[in-house]
Amino acid sequence: MKTIFGLLAGLLLSLPLSAQQVQQIPLIEVEGYAERKVAPDEAVFSISLEEKKLKVNDAVSTLNKKTQALADLLKKEKIRDYKLVADNYSVDVNRIYQNGTVKDSGYVARQNLRIVTSATNEDLQKIAEAIQKAGDMSYNLQFGVAEATRKSLETTLLTEALKDAEARATLIGSTLNLKGLRVFHVSVEAQFRPQPMYLMSAKASMDESSNMLIQTDEETITKRVFVKYTY
Repeated sequence: MKTIFGLLAGLLLSLPLSAQQVQQIPLIEVEGYAERKVAPDEAVFSISLEEKKLKVNDAVSTLNKKTQALADLLKKEKIRDYKLVADNYSVDVNRIYQNGTVKDSGYVARQNLRIVTSATNEDLQKIAEAIQKAGDMSYNLQFGVAEATRKSLETTLLTEALKDAEARATLIGSTLNLKGLRVFHVSVEAQFRPQPMYLMSAKASMDESSNMLIQTDEETITKRVFVKYTY
């Protein structure tokens, strides 16, 4: 028992000593930064569907018919290079809250659809028109940088940021005559995901003859690191 207490006491005493030793290590900290300006290469049409019916089967059937109608129209219009994604499907009891009371009134079926394509796809207008023809639908159109593009830049930006930090540390070391600079600790700033550069909303009543003229700005993708050097 005395041995256990002795070990615990020794451990508790060693922790402050370790912290003091770290504080006594001479350190300089530098920031490394890299960035790329990238034109949006992905366009996403986001559609939220909702159907309320007294019976579950009717709500589900109507929702599925709308989804299928959109899929058929996209094929009929011969849209090129797109992907139709359906997710977040749910069916819930349609509860109505009124005057402090709750009443069940049938069911509500919901589903989100996304049409993903290239930002430079010449069929963007055709996609918008297909959505309008498919039924009572509205959509949001977002332009941004695709995940695959971001991942392809990850290694390049990290390398450039680390080299930038190394150059700054070397400059400080040579200016202040610090000998034997070596890396002590490296941390990478959490990646910030900016919002899409352009957002467009449209209702089904939008004039189908109107042309879709959109200009998007470049998106800046960054990488920031913090490097501590000892000497």
